[in-house]
Amino acid sequence: MKTFLIIVPDGGMLFEAAGIADILMQANRLMPAGGTNSPYQVTVATTQPHRVVHGVSGLNLLADHRLCDLDPELPRDTILITGKGLTEEEGSNVVDWVKRAAPHARRVVSICGGAMLLAKTGLLDGRHATTHWRLLDTLQAEFPQITVERGPIYVQDGPVWTSGGVSSGFDLTLALVEDDQGFNLARDVAQDLVMFLRRPGGQAQFSRYLLNQASEGPIRELQLWLPENLTGDLSVEALAERAAMSPRNFTRVFTRETGITPAKYVEEVRLNAARQRLEQTTQGVEQIALVTGFGSGLNLRRVFERNLHLTPTEYRERFCSRMLA
Repeated sequence: MKTFLIIVPDGGMLFEAAGIADILMQANRLMPAGGTNSPYQVTVATTQPHRVVHGVSGLNLLADHRLCDLDPELPRDTILITGKGLTEEEGSNVVDWVKRAAPHARRVVSICGGAMLLAKTGLLDGRHATTHWRLLDTLQAEFPQITVERGPIYVQDGPVWTSGGVSSGFDLTLALVEDDQGFNLARDVAQDLVMFLRRPGGQAQFSRYLLNQASEGPIRELQLWLPENLTGDLSVEALAERAAMSPRNFTRVFTRETGITPAKYVEEVRLNAARQRLEQTTQGVEQIALVTGFGSGLNLRRVFERNLHLTPTEYRERFCSRMLA
């Protein structure tokens, strides 16, 4: 039997822990005759003093144990952290406990923002990892010794697994079941729960570019002007002229104030505009490419595949308004 400890900090989304536990229990129920009986034993622990975890939704979860009551040196198969917690003290308690427990576990896993805690333990140093798309830049900036992967739903690097945002923890859990018990059982669990065994695409398809806005001045004015002028000449030279700067100085100032180059910023503004039209209109790919400044459907497809790992048509199928479906 594989012992599976799920650590649930206060104030998060409780369906992470509940869904992961349900997937593992479904694996137990669907284990074929003659196989290992009940391959998983799941325990939930929290840092909260009375074992009651308060979810962001207002619902509560009663954990099996307080984390401080568990012996970190007890052998365990898997330790999983579902979130990063609301307070620095709570996060520090989880980090300290996991540091002591990790050498006695076969693998350590984080879901969503839990990667921030896992990074603080040092377990991700020199490894590839991911987290929720909103935290990718923060994780990379605060822990440069980690190779942060921006596309995958989850990442395995040796005995350490990390996943992107929230529900991607379910994808990771199915991967753990397949790793432990084989493809057939993982497939059966996925089919029984009406899930993808391997979700198409990566978490990039869900992310929205968080474009930094300059505080004031010509760069800020240019950022406000860009979305309404996507079909014009948006080369560095043209933008620099509009900002009354030399191209070299403009590139330097723009990159300093926004964190990305002008060319990348323009691509992201155009990509966001194209996504909105795919979601909310019935315009064809060629028409959308023209009105968002990509010029042709081929260029639009290349940008989508490079950034989102999806074609525009696949993106529309997954994210278009229900009124258009």
